[in-house]
Amino acid sequence: MTHTNKLSLKSLAAAIALTALAGFAPAALAQDAVKAEDVWVRATVPNQHATGVFMQLTSPTPGRLVAVESDAAKHVEVHEMAMQDDVMKMRQVAGIDLPAGQKVELKPGGYHVMLIDLARQITPGDHVALTLIVEDAQQQQHRVPVTAEARALNAKAGAAPASHGH
Repeated sequence: MTHTNKLSLKSLAAAIALTALAGFAPAALAQDAVKAEDVWVRATVPNQHATGVFMQLTSPTPGRLVAVESDAAKHVEVHEMAMQDDVMKMRQVAGIDLPAGQKVELKPGGYHVMLIDLARQITPGDHVALTLIVEDAQQQQHRVPVTAEARALNAKAGAAPASHGH
């Protein structure tokens, strides 16, 4: 075998190895992604300026939800409801810890996302695009796109929207 053939075989072997590794990259990245389940937004009435978004988040590694973005509102904030001096109060928080492998629930009466100064009314069945900004243990931020389905004003956490069987 000549020197040129050996070099070509080495190049071919390297290309095959890189291609194989590239095939595994999306799977590895997908494993690191925060999983959002049962993502929903509370529908609004005409002239209502704010509403809440709820979901369950599970992170495979320790992380922190530090922000949320959406074109559905001018301002998007992470909030919590908590008792203060025997009064339930809502306040903005800097983030929500996401312990590795543990489901964290954003629900009415607890942690949630507020859409403030809505761009339009949100009606049941609408889909609202959001981007979760999650910070990992190395303080690297990751963007996780999710879609929230609008549910009726009286909807409770975990209540799936009614199916009309069309």
